[in-house]
Amino acid sequence: MSRKKRKNIRLFCEFVVPPMLIWALVVIIPLVYGLYLTLTDWNGLSNAYNIIGLQNYADVFSDSTFVDSLLKTFIYVFFVVVLSNVLGIILALLLTAGIRMQSIFRTCFFASNMIGGIVMGYIWNYIFSFAMTKIGDLTNIGILKTSWLTDPVMAMVALIVVTVWQLSGYLMVIYVAGFSNIPSEVLEAARIDGTNSWQLFRMIKLPMIMSSVTICTFMAISKAFMSFDVNLSLTSGGPFKSTELLALKIYQTAFSNFEYGKGQAEAVVLFVIVAIISIIQVSISKRKEVN
Repeated sequence: MSRKKRKNIRLFCEFVVPPMLIWALVVIIPLVYGLYLTLTDWNGLSNAYNIIGLQNYADVFSDSTFVDSLLKTFIYVFFVVVLSNVLGIILALLLTAGIRMQSIFRTCFFASNMIGGIVMGYIWNYIFSFAMTKIGDLTNIGILKTSWLTDPVMAMVALIVVTVWQLSGYLMVIYVAGFSNIPSEVLEAARIDGTNSWQLFRMIKLPMIMSSVTICTFMAISKAFMSFDVNLSLTSGGPFKSTELLALKIYQTAFSNFEYGKGQAEAVVLFVIVAIISIIQVSISKRKEVN
């Protein structure tokens, strides 16, 4: 073996093998073990369990509460993804228009993303349960007199509002970067040709930030499907399980009902759903990107 080849092998072992081992320990081994647990009736506590094959998956799809949580999650994800991206784009447009103190405004809007999900949920729980009702009593506005968290429909609206409020600031930063990278010569040429603001956005700016749209949509889908901490601290799935999203349902199955094997099977189903939707979304968005 030549000296150069030995050197390449040594460099490979020094710089590639350690990250691969860490990745295998953190991702691959837990994933394989998790898939194995879906084939058992383990309750999460005992040392003994039985292999039951695909029974957990059959139980998942025959469980009406799981299907109900899945449908609620789809509704939640749709509104969160659409509203957070629309609001992020609007904020990015405003904060790249050259207004005064736009850097300060960017920081203020992004600050919402710095609050942890559990803490944010409790803060907004207080706002919806106490502060908002006080404002409703003072202003005599009917929709504000009663806490939204006590009504099944309005509790879901509250959950969507809080998530969009937090996520849009983060997506705004990505969209700001996208708008800032559009060549000024292209925009100036479009204005000289007589395009108005809407045409400039629809025909020039939006096609040229499609890579940002791809990233932001993917991130919004992933975060919305995996939403757990805000769901737990804001509504705890109530009232009457009307806001129990899939991540919280998986937690309840595994750690409250002590059906760890079934809960793990639900998690695998959620993973497959998110993977399929994300792949489709990225494939469609990539086709619309402009080089």
